[in-house]
Amino acid sequence: MIAFVIRRIIQSIIVIMVVGLVAFVMFRFVGDPVNQMVGLETSIADRELLREQLGLNQPLIVQYWHFISNAAQGDFGTSYQYRRPVSEILGERLPATLELALVSAIFAIAAGIPMGVYTALYRDSVLSNIFLTVSLIGISLPSFLVGILLIFIFSVHLQWLPSFGRGEVVDLGWWSTGLLTATGLKAIILPAITLGLFQMTLIMRLVRSEMMEVLRTDFVKFAKARGLKTRVVHFGHALKNTMIPVITITGLQFGSIIAFAIITETVFQWPGSGLLFLQAVQNVDVPIMAAYLLMIAFLFVLINLIVDVLYVVVDPRIRLEGS
Repeated sequence: MIAFVIRRIIQSIIVIMVVGLVAFVMFRFVGDPVNQMVGLETSIADRELLREQLGLNQPLIVQYWHFISNAAQGDFGTSYQYRRPVSEILGERLPATLELALVSAIFAIAAGIPMGVYTALYRDSVLSNIFLTVSLIGISLPSFLVGILLIFIFSVHLQWLPSFGRGEVVDLGWWSTGLLTATGLKAIILPAITLGLFQMTLIMRLVRSEMMEVLRTDFVKFAKARGLKTRVVHFGHALKNTMIPVITITGLQFGSIIAFAIITETVFQWPGSGLLFLQAVQNVDVPIMAAYLLMIAFLFVLINLIVDVLYVVVDPRIRLEGS
């Protein structure tokens, strides 16, 4: 297990370096950041001086090496737009994104798995058909449209929940959370549902298909023939054997929730790192864009590593096959 984890860590470092290189090269074609930082009356000499100070006149490989070596130490440079360290800005915005992603993932798992199990066990019931209809709607509608519809219903028409912002937050050291305040709890409901609805439907349909497949296997039929209780057969045998693909999809989707929270944060003006990235693209703030993609790559490889370790916990046969 230790050798496996070390090998995956080395692979993850290589992936992060490649992602950093691709992002760094790609963002050079977005535009000239100097034009975003100076006015029209700025002379060519002043522009060249600023370019020299930012290190933009150096060869691309030298700029990349400086960036990746500094990033390994937590230094992503200085934002062109805010004139502040990028790590400091991300540190302020990241808690909002992680909090939104965590609540969305909990909603998707807590609703998706029971709905998937129910629709697999009671395929012809009315409630099962309702769940399938909801999942079809959730997987078909784009997230920005879902967000707009929720705002129209619960914010504009019913006026139950706020339509934008994060509400009041509480600072716990370097972490800020809105889950400890009433306005913060209300503010996160609509964004979390918007962001987690697609993941919920995906988990529900995956659990349903895997559960139906396992229920047809011989060992489940044998367990029933032995006289085991239906609850034990369904949840102790069938559901447990569906968890490997569910863990895979759930883990990867948690990374996707963080990566693709940009749309939801834009619709609800949620002050997270996704909205910061979108603003950085508009202002050609290359340090923030590159740092954001590196952060997303790091989260993805970390989640993949955790998922691989959970495989062994759920199914010890994987350890035997690997050895």
